[in-house]
Amino acid sequence: MEKKQRLGALAFLPLVIFLGLYVGCGLTFTLMGTESPFSQFPRHVALLFGIVSILFLAPEVKFSDKLDIFCESMGNSGVMQIVMIYLLAGGFQGAAAAMGGKDSVINLCLHFIPVSLLVPGVFLICCLISTAIGTSMGTIAAMAPVALGVASGAGLNLAIVGAAVIGGSYFGDNLSMISDTTISAAKGCGSEMKDKFQMNFLIALPAALMAMLVYAILGGKGSGEISAGSYDIVRVVPYITVLVAAMSGIQVFVVLFIGIGLTGVIGILQGTIGIFEWVQAIGNGMSDMFSISIVAILISGIIGIVRYFGGVEWLVETISSRIKSRRGAEYGIGLLSGILSAALVNNTIGIIVTCPMAKEIGEKYGIAPKRLASLVDIFACAFLAVMPHDGGMMIVAEMAGVSPVSVMAHSYYMFFLIIATCITIHFGLMQTKEEKSGILSAGQKK
Repeated sequence: MEKKQRLGALAFLPLVIFLGLYVGCGLTFTLMGTESPFSQFPRHVALLFGIVSILFLAPEVKFSDKLDIFCESMGNSGVMQIVMIYLLAGGFQGAAAAMGGKDSVINLCLHFIPVSLLVPGVFLICCLISTAIGTSMGTIAAMAPVALGVASGAGLNLAIVGAAVIGGSYFGDNLSMISDTTISAAKGCGSEMKDKFQMNFLIALPAALMAMLVYAILGGKGSGEISAGSYDIVRVVPYITVLVAAMSGIQVFVVLFIGIGLTGVIGILQGTIGIFEWVQAIGNGMSDMFSISIVAILISGIIGIVRYFGGVEWLVETISSRIKSRRGAEYGIGLLSGILSAALVNNTIGIIVTCPMAKEIGEKYGIAPKRLASLVDIFACAFLAVMPHDGGMMIVAEMAGVSPVSVMAHSYYMFFLIIATCITIHFGLMQTKEEKSGILSAGQKK
């Protein structure tokens, strides 16, 4: 393979074309009042145009070499795991609905939880689960089928419920002591885990409380008079099992396999579904996830091209070169982490790439490692959570049958989190005594 080419900003061309066509056309058709505006220019077709543009990047590089890079990136372990989660979550959703579990869990919730509190309740539950298991994708996979099913039965706005699921899921991803983002940020910036957690918590808690308040006010009361029907507690067992198993820290693949198995056992024993009907329901649920699975794989290929042609290096150099003060340093570190996370569609990788630069800048401007770790993690999670091509956003939008932009519009927690963080940066809040006195030296972990 020929020597790497550094194309700078041009390396992002395939990603920009994809987002420009998909999001741009979606917003245009939304303003025109077209039904299903984001389906007018399908994601995978927009991706195809982005992929075609790879042909024109660095013409001196053989097309076969570019194709090798693209295909190797498509098949990396991370994206394959995400695809498996998509398929299993879809299979569970289809099987649970076919055996009567979806109707039972909806009616059970409507019996005991006021419709007006369903949205803030979903957000809170997702916060607790994600903090316990340390993964946003695992929380979304476990909660989305339940939350969206209940919301649909209650006549609530599915976009706002989907946003609550994503926001709550990223709350724990950003805070949990076992989250890969927390570990990567703390270790990469030279901070103790508990110190980074404390710094993050003081910013995330007010944002979460504000989000719960807004969800309680704007969550809605459903369409008309909602009457809860009958439910069979046994049919709710798969959902309860999935949530409890997820909170216990069991791997999400195992959790979903268990859930799918239970829907079959219960449905067949109760006579609500036959074995082949159950198998077909799993297949139909998985089929519903084929489109976003292909999108995730193709996006991963494009990201590989962006990295190969020096897009990441260009972004790091561009942002770091404009930093002139401590306030600018904190904004720059946050922006770098957020943009990398969104561009690479992976907050952990965005954090890993950002941390060495953040540590160097922090030493220059006297910023404590725990503050650096907090900024890097917060911006990486917040930016990625509202991206239309993020895995969590795609799975929620697919299950809810709504556009990513409509979900993004209700992502109140992510907006409040960014606002709260920017307030601490702008007014110089949350500085340690060592930072304020200017005696923090390189290597001190305060």
